[in-house]
Amino acid sequence: MMNLQKAGGIAALVEASIYIAGFVVMATLLNPGDTEAWSSAQKLVYTLERKAAFQMLNTAIYVAFGVVLVVLAVALHERLQMRSADLMKVATAFGLVWSGLVIASGMVANVGVDVVANLHAVDVTQAASAWVAIGAVHDRLGGGVEIVGGIWVLLVSAASFRSRVFPRMLDSLGFVVGIAGILTLVPALAGLGVVFGLGQILWFAWIGILLLRSADRVATSR
Repeated sequence: MMNLQKAGGIAALVEASIYIAGFVVMATLLNPGDTEAWSSAQKLVYTLERKAAFQMLNTAIYVAFGVVLVVLAVALHERLQMRSADLMKVATAFGLVWSGLVIASGMVANVGVDVVANLHAVDVTQAASAWVAIGAVHDRLGGGVEIVGGIWVLLVSAASFRSRVFPRMLDSLGFVVGIAGILTLVPALAGLGVVFGLGQILWFAWIGILLLRSADRVATSR
């Protein structure tokens, strides 16, 4: 148990770090500024000119994030299942589904940009249309609607609240983050994705510290 809890703590801190790094890169290196007047073709050219950076970012914030999420989901399942077994079975299922969706989203974007780059050399208009379609799939799988991730966070927080494993303040934060993620399903409330993302940075970091501390206490007591 100790090794998995420690791995889960590290995984949670990695997730928080990936979020922060992703926000920084998107705000600087891959920030095109005001694109409201840009055509689809112009947006595609901007992305293709930074294709390597775009693919590296996707690999980090989607593929790596999803892989590490599996470790955290399993560690939290182990930590909370003794007093909330049924709830954690459902929660962990949503955590693993979210992991798969996030990984798939990153892979769709990375493969898609290669396909569109080749098509762009032949037909710019068709390439731009294809990129819009790929972007829609990528966005819906991994970020535009955060309902699956929101349900996972909400259920984990509910299990913790019931079993009194984590502090009440952390549970409350999880409720806010989870509900914000679920509400992104409503188009008019899509902006709550920012609340979900920023809130998860703190949620992941807090859980990571707690899991590492508990693992250290178990190791010390032996």
